[in-house]
Amino acid sequence: MVYQLYGLTKKDSLIQIKWSYFVPKSKLIINIVKIAVPAIVQYIIASCSWIILARIVAQSGGEIASSGYQTALRLMMFFMLPAWGLSNAAATLVGQNLGNKDPEKAEKSVLMTMKFNIIYMLIVSVIFYGLSNYLVSIFTTEAHIKLVAKEGMYILATGFLLYGIGMVMMNAFNGAGDTMTPTIINFVGFWLFQIPLAYMLTYHFNLKEEGVFIAIPVSETFIAILAFILFKRGKWKSKIV
Repeated sequence: MVYQLYGLTKKDSLIQIKWSYFVPKSKLIINIVKIAVPAIVQYIIASCSWIILARIVAQSGGEIASSGYQTALRLMMFFMLPAWGLSNAAATLVGQNLGNKDPEKAEKSVLMTMKFNIIYMLIVSVIFYGLSNYLVSIFTTEAHIKLVAKEGMYILATGFLLYGIGMVMMNAFNGAGDTMTPTIINFVGFWLFQIPLAYMLTYHFNLKEEGVFIAIPVSETFIAILAFILFKRGKWKSKIV
């Protein structure tokens, strides 16, 4: 925090904080709230979905399944961090280029970022398939937990390429200031699709934790396709912040 304040108060900093900026401006505050509230809801929707999936796994498979699920999920989240960094770059580039009145360049920058994210996620997929036993062994030596975790890693890896695309698309909307679109996509993709699918596969088809694992890449693929379609329609290019 101290370093950030130092960077924001340097005379040669690209972005500088001045005392005059702390004067309340109602119009600016309202605009910030309009953008921020859907963004907050957007992440709440996704977070609650992961919590519900964890509960389904715990109820259907017990402690072993729950431990294996959490292990696979933590490994996925760890390897997703660089992909999140790339997708955040897409948001920055979209905002910058739309601010320069160059929507076409904004779209090209998103597609370029998406290409690099696909390449990275392809590498992660190979790692998950080739090094799953080693990675899981870092967290547990229990054979049954390792079996569940490795199964989860194999299933999750099937959707990594689409997951990478979806992340970039969603952050592109956010970068344009259109936080409502990814919020609606998350609501449809997670609460109306992923959770019901996981519940059905787990209990009606008796797949237990495997049903939850399957529901994740399937729903992420659905979200990526939906986000890409809306992105190509281009309404975000005319968004005024």
